[in-house]
Amino acid sequence: MNQTQIIIIGAGPAGLMAAQEFASRGNEVHVFEQNKAAARKFLVAGNGGFNLTHSEALEDFIHKYESKEIQEIVRGFDNQKVIQWLADLGITTYVGSSGKIFPTKNFKPIQVLKAWLDQLEDLGVIFHFEHNFLDFDDSKVYLKNKEGELSLKYAKLILAMGGGSWKKTGSDAKWVETLAAKNIEITPLQSANSGYNTEEKFHQLQGQYLKNIQLSFGEYSKIGEIVFTKYGIEGSPVYYLNRFTRIHEFPQKLHIDLKPNLSETQILEALSGPDKISKVLKSKLKLSTTAINILKTLDKESYLDVQNLSKMIKNFPIDVLSFRPLDEVISTSGGVAFSTMNSNLELQNFKNVYCVGEMIDWEAPTGGYLLQACFSTGFFVGNTISSS
Repeated sequence: MNQTQIIIIGAGPAGLMAAQEFASRGNEVHVFEQNKAAARKFLVAGNGGFNLTHSEALEDFIHKYESKEIQEIVRGFDNQKVIQWLADLGITTYVGSSGKIFPTKNFKPIQVLKAWLDQLEDLGVIFHFEHNFLDFDDSKVYLKNKEGELSLKYAKLILAMGGGSWKKTGSDAKWVETLAAKNIEITPLQSANSGYNTEEKFHQLQGQYLKNIQLSFGEYSKIGEIVFTKYGIEGSPVYYLNRFTRIHEFPQKLHIDLKPNLSETQILEALSGPDKISKVLKSKLKLSTTAINILKTLDKESYLDVQNLSKMIKNFPIDVLSFRPLDEVISTSGGVAFSTMNSNLELQNFKNVYCVGEMIDWEAPTGGYLLQACFSTGFFVGNTISSS
């Protein structure tokens, strides 16, 4: 191996995209990965529904990210460009009912990854697996493999080591301590796209779903589906509200609108008729069994008071106690602060060292937005450096 080439630490989506951009411009690129294979988290995420981006109009799309810096980076390599990139790999896509972009049914996650890795091999990208990152300085990166420790000079060093969720995939955030020791500002990693732990009375609903409901926290709300678990609630509306609840202390109170398409007045009118409450809930209001079971967690007096029950249907309170542990969540917030990097994602204290992907301090909901930003940051660094 030439001792002064482009070195990328991490073979996840951000690292692979950076490798593609560098290699496509004639650079020799070496990717070091601690696992035995590339992109384990990419494949694990695919098991739950392999949405690669979202079809949303760009101006709405970029506002799913809270960081202005990441918004502009995504704008430069947006959802339509990801779709075209996939097409260039031979991966056809379709828009799901929720607007998410999926590979067509004949493409499994492993096939998408293989097509990508085949392209990288054709471009000459060289992979080195089972190499653990140890440290770096202003000219060398230090790694460890089965044979021992090694130090390599770099022309450019790209750090793409992921966030702190799903350690089994290699996303263990061991890099935090190393970078923090170099006076690189790290926003503490916290659970994101996380379920909430709730009061025990909701645990009896484990495995039951609520569909087409609206979940709210203060002025913020999201329509969708939630599921009750042995510890609380999960689902896209839950994940959406994470960033708004995080800035407040737990416990907190969320509210569920069990019937978003009806007003409280309409519900009260239906409940005020001669029929039994149970019949109205099921037949007239067409509430699901799960929704009715939630209402039955009320005390008897509250349940039989139709005025109160109407309010509860539109604004049912859920006390949430905490997020799930970091290792269980889909992603993490926090990471390398933008303030410690130049506009091209180069560390201010270390010339020619760049950060990409989830190890940077940005946050996004599920639905294709996480992968999109990983693709975008990898493209941004590879394209910006190669073009400079």
